[in-house]
Amino acid sequence: MGKSTAVKRDVYFRAAKEEGYRARSAYKLLQLAEQFQLWDGVERCVDLCAAPGSWSQVLSQKLQAEVPAADGSAKIVAVDLQPMAPLPGVVQIEGDITKPSTAEQIISHFKGRRADLAVCDGAPDVTGLHDLDEFVQAQLLLAATNITLQVLRPGGTFVAKIFRGRDIGLLYDQLRCFFDRVTSAKPRSSRGSSMEAFVVCEGYREQPDTPDLTKPLLDFVDISDDASLAAQERTNRLKGSMRFIAPFVACGDLSGFDAEVHSPLLSKAVSKDYQTPPAPAYREFLEMRRAGAPAANAPRP
Repeated sequence: MGKSTAVKRDVYFRAAKEEGYRARSAYKLLQLAEQFQLWDGVERCVDLCAAPGSWSQVLSQKLQAEVPAADGSAKIVAVDLQPMAPLPGVVQIEGDITKPSTAEQIISHFKGRRADLAVCDGAPDVTGLHDLDEFVQAQLLLAATNITLQVLRPGGTFVAKIFRGRDIGLLYDQLRCFFDRVTSAKPRSSRGSSMEAFVVCEGYREQPDTPDLTKPLLDFVDISDDASLAAQERTNRLKGSMRFIAPFVACGDLSGFDAEVHSPLLSKAVSKDYQTPPAPAYREFLEMRRAGAPAANAPRP
């Protein structure tokens, strides 16, 4: 089934087609990188849940992955259960991020070293039931965090998609245990009607009790023992200074296009049903982007 008319008229969707990106989500990573300087000091990167590969494309361009490292190690490793088309300089692993063997493969491609940056744009097939979607996405984020803690160097950065909901504070609390700064960010290319956002975790602190993939987050305690279960319940109720609320920022030039903006309609005097093609606003966006100038707001339909 093809894309809906509204999606085809989306400015970022059309821009991704013109610039050769596999998905409009490439602009989300670009705007996050601009806000948080994600490329600074990055030589090795892991892209989790990478298919179809739009974030790997951006990483390949920004890190110049087609130029091999001096020691022959990989610069970018993309991991997904599904295969995806090859990208220059990107090593692909068809693996499960919940298995220790996948983490070992990643480290082996880096010649025993760890990544400077780990990103994850993975999401489940949404059902429309927000509580269920938020729960499944939270489990995916925890799985991505578990493997990231095995392959990320101290001081590294982790970026992952989240679904904002009433229980998101528990995820922030978990991530804050391992990172100096945890920020919730909403790129301008992310539709305002979507509950998605991205958590940017900076300054990874490796700890002696860092969980491994056989004992992941939320599973430190043996729940078969009543005393241990009580201890686990106490640790899950964070209060006072232990309670962490992540700051929220919006990413992207506010003078640029809104993700909800579509191409304008023709005058109703001409035809009330006919819609203009998306080329005018879309080309203006690309011209502004290539010239390095902020794009003017596109008119709303």
